[in-house]
Amino acid sequence: MTGTTVGQALAQAWLAPIDAQVLLAHVVGRERSWLVAHRDDPLTRAEADAFAALVARRRNGEPVAYLVGRREFWGLALAVTPAVLVPRPETETLVELVLDRLPDDRPVRVLDLGTGSGAIALALAHQRPRAEVVAVDVSTAALAVARGNADALDLRHVTFRESDWYADVGAAPFDVIVSNPPYVAAGDPHLAQDDLRHEPRDALVAGVDGLAALRVIAAGAPARLVPGGALVVEHGYDQAEAVQGLLRVAGFDNIVGRRDLAGIVRVAAGRLA
Repeated sequence: MTGTTVGQALAQAWLAPIDAQVLLAHVVGRERSWLVAHRDDPLTRAEADAFAALVARRRNGEPVAYLVGRREFWGLALAVTPAVLVPRPETETLVELVLDRLPDDRPVRVLDLGTGSGAIALALAHQRPRAEVVAVDVSTAALAVARGNADALDLRHVTFRESDWYADVGAAPFDVIVSNPPYVAAGDPHLAQDDLRHEPRDALVAGVDGLAALRVIAAGAPARLVPGGALVVEHGYDQAEAVQGLLRVAGFDNIVGRRDLAGIVRVAAGRLA
């Protein structure tokens, strides 16, 4: 690609247009809108070589977010590394459902289980400045990413703890428990495809049927919620009935499902009876 223009480099990348644009904008240190207005500008040799290297890695399935080191979620710019899952647009459905259950006129406590990059916890903290948000993860590396994002966004009312689900959360009750846990079955063929090949397996896979983590979360939630508190979880595309059943067995009522932008029931929520 050496000696080519911005427009030629994008055309020769043979990637999805948005992927190529994000990668080239990252290389030249500009916004994507700049590329449109400067399609005839030549790239330097260093820029062309750097772009070609990123294109090759993207063709091999590495997520764009890992290649550029960031991803936007709920309008917040988040740093991401291969230690965490890439935040996905469908998870904003989870945030919406939690916000429906979080008043903004009084202090509330929220527990985010398996926080990863901190995307959910930080989105909630951004929308509910009076909330005390506790975000936990079993991964030290993931917590380092989440803490860095909280610092960058100056969201000081989020605290982070290293914990295997509820093990080290403490006894203080919460108004809402939220989680986007691993929910992919161990033998799911999607794990060998595209971006999933490069994301942390422990953050994706939860036992033979994909429900192992959700069972722990549902069963342990009632003891850590205030009366009338809510549990809100994300789940797989074909797990709505099973997950709503787990909430029902755990003692939740007013159980609802919420569809994502693709029309798939992706989130379940219940209130403690």
